Amino acid sequence: MSTTQQPARFFDLGDVSLQSGGTLYAAKLAYQTYGDLNQAKDNVVVLPTFYTGNHIRNEGFFGPDRAINPNKHFIISVNLFGNGFSTSPSNAHPKNAGAAFPLVTFFDNVFCQHRLLTEEFKIKEIALVAGWSMAACQSYQWAVQFPEMVRNILPFCGSAKTSIHNIVFLEGVKAALTADQNFQGGHYGEAPEAGLKAFGRVYAGWAFSQTFYREELFKELGFDTYEALLKDWEADHLNWDANDLLAMLATWQAGDISANQHFQGDFINALNSIKAKCITIPCSDDLYFPPEDNEFEVMHMKRGECRTFASPWGHCVASPGNCPAFHDYLDAAIIELLDT
Repeated sequence: MSTTQQPARFFDLGDVSLQSGGTLYAAKLAYQTYGDLNQAKDNVVVLPTFYTGNHIRNEGFFGPDRAINPNKHFIISVNLFGNGFSTSPSNAHPKNAGAAFPLVTFFDNVFCQHRLLTEEFKIKEIALVAGWSMAACQSYQWAVQFPEMVRNILPFCGSAKTSIHNIVFLEGVKAALTADQNFQGGHYGEAPEAGLKAFGRVYAGWAFSQTFYREELFKELGFDTYEALLKDWEADHLNWDANDLLAMLATWQAGDISANQHFQGDFINALNSIKAKCITIPCSDDLYFPPEDNEFEVMHMKRGECRTFASPWGHCVASPGNCPAFHDYLDAAIIELLDT
């Protein structure tokens, strides 16, 4: 199958009971697969999606000349709840639509992804779960939630628990969006454009590092000035439903692999329970997923290693096309895991 912008497939979940106590009615998980499942069913690579990402954008992380290769691997690219493909405020059952959308945690997402793999494809083993940002968070979640199933994880620019500083950063972009008088508590008739533009502008200050702006690296992206970059981020976020952005943001803020009945908030115990081999790759200049968080995590993992990639590109170093050197670094680590 071509790896060029494949339309989503949908897995019907029915009504899903959530960690928050709510229900996601008539839920659907959007996904796409690439490559073929081998007879042993042991060539499975799971790629969850990141914030504002989808299965199409995930296509930038694999290919016939990449470490994750559809000619070798059965790749399942699965969309996060809230991203406009899987069940989201913008497409949900009327009971969950818009501002009524409940909190969906990473635990809930991975629970439903597990159903997709086991019910639709009868998969019992995963060679690798990998991903950027919120997808990295889901990689950790997979390893904790289904430790007997996952052989390897490679989270990059993400964490096993959303730090307080990260939560505060997200409160800032959320405040910029919801301050728009047209947002109306999420019950808007027309898109709150001023809020969406403000969201994009504030976010751009966090997505890249201080050095990125000081050295005017935005010119490598085709922008003559930082203002041109900000206008591009405004325009990009105008394409999003405001409640969808906030639903994913709530999932992100609630990120914690120990936030469940089994671990009851014992983060170190949750980390210690991971059986998968892990190579985590933070960026040295990531302003909201700093290397220090990952270094702490691997200290408490049996088979964990942190490999920091030094770059002024910050969190967006991993965005497909931004930094070829990062993708080479990422692929080398993936090959190492899959060949072990």
